[in-house]
Amino acid sequence: MNYSDPNKLGLLACPGGARFAERVIRRLSTINRHKFDRKVQVMAERYQISKEQAVRQINFANDVASNLLYIPGHISEYRAPRLKINARHTWFPNGEIKTEIQDSIRGKDVYIFQDVENRQPCIFNDGQLERCMTVNDHVFNLLVTIDAVIQAGAGRITLVIPAYPYSRQHKKKGREGLTAARLGQIFEYYGVNRIITLDIHSREIENCFNKLRLENLHASYQIIEKLGTIVDISDDNLVVLSPDTGAVDRNKFYASTMQKSLALLYKERDYSKVTKDANDSNITEIKLLGKVRGKTVFMADDMLGTGGTLLKAMRYLKEEGAIKVICAVSLPLFSATSIDDFDKAYKEGLFYRIIGTNAIHHNELLKKEWYIEADVSTLFAQIISLLHHNRSLSPMLDNRDIIAKKVKKVIAATSAQQPSLPLDT
Repeated sequence: MNYSDPNKLGLLACPGGARFAERVIRRLSTINRHKFDRKVQVMAERYQISKEQAVRQINFANDVASNLLYIPGHISEYRAPRLKINARHTWFPNGEIKTEIQDSIRGKDVYIFQDVENRQPCIFNDGQLERCMTVNDHVFNLLVTIDAVIQAGAGRITLVIPAYPYSRQHKKKGREGLTAARLGQIFEYYGVNRIITLDIHSREIENCFNKLRLENLHASYQIIEKLGTIVDISDDNLVVLSPDTGAVDRNKFYASTMQKSLALLYKERDYSKVTKDANDSNITEIKLLGKVRGKTVFMADDMLGTGGTLLKAMRYLKEEGAIKVICAVSLPLFSATSIDDFDKAYKEGLFYRIIGTNAIHHNELLKKEWYIEADVSTLFAQIISLLHHNRSLSPMLDNRDIIAKKVKKVIAATSAQQPSLPLDT
């Protein structure tokens, strides 16, 4: 296993995914260094040699296996590979986009990062132009970049798209397209080998591929970790609630993992009406299954768009006597006027906190008192490391055991901090 060879692995970012890619690169560099140090320690103990000798032996083996004459760097030290692939992204006056790869990537295992929901200004033309982009702009920028990588001779192409584009267009109820599936087939036709995404809206999308693999990651561990910093997750007054029937499985996972009761909100909708914003949704009536009075309510969903569903649920829960309402979303899209709408709701006391991941970039959200960001860059870095070295992903994709251990530690720590009751005399 080679952690030094710059010819093996490369991470390339579209302008929209540059911020998240930089974080993942830093985490991946740390992971590589940790694995190298661990390898040195084990080899030194196994063959009864010094760590310095082990480093030289490993570096020698890496040099022999490399396509280069030798890997740059001192032979007696860890030689960190340069993971970032430099590229120039050009935006033309007529709206066309061009990507030029500036490093040799022939035969490399290339991971292309794109955040299609990034509405912050993106940098083009060597920093001379900043432009806010739509989802469609980001998607086409990704297609152009994939083609550039193919033309440059990459060995294997993986897309890192935390928010899978058009994922809500996965069902056909009438004369409409299956855009989520068709977009995936376009990626597959281009020669993409794998897509890494986060809490995809529908697993059915994976059925449209022939050979392309979809790795659907979950931010549950990171979310529970953040939840533990704002409430006591061992408290019996904490209840998990599914905001609608579509999120039952997700919230059942949280309830069973944290060993909490599960409640459900059932919403009746008028599907002849299209939701425009948080104040103008198609929900006509809400019914509660379970008890929330006097409880701290935690509910999780895959994404937050206009936020109309959550805001109505929050208002209903407060009216039913919930003390605190906390929401977690893997993909904090916050479309339209949703940030302002949640600001108003927070001032009304409808909710306590919202936990979202940094897979989608929002400068304005980070300034809000009610928003907490969970970092999933380490999760993506670990998955990339495992994939690149052809290791099993099972422990990372099904993280129940990891979360269970985390919850037990939190409960044990809480119990240790509680003062013991005096004995009766």
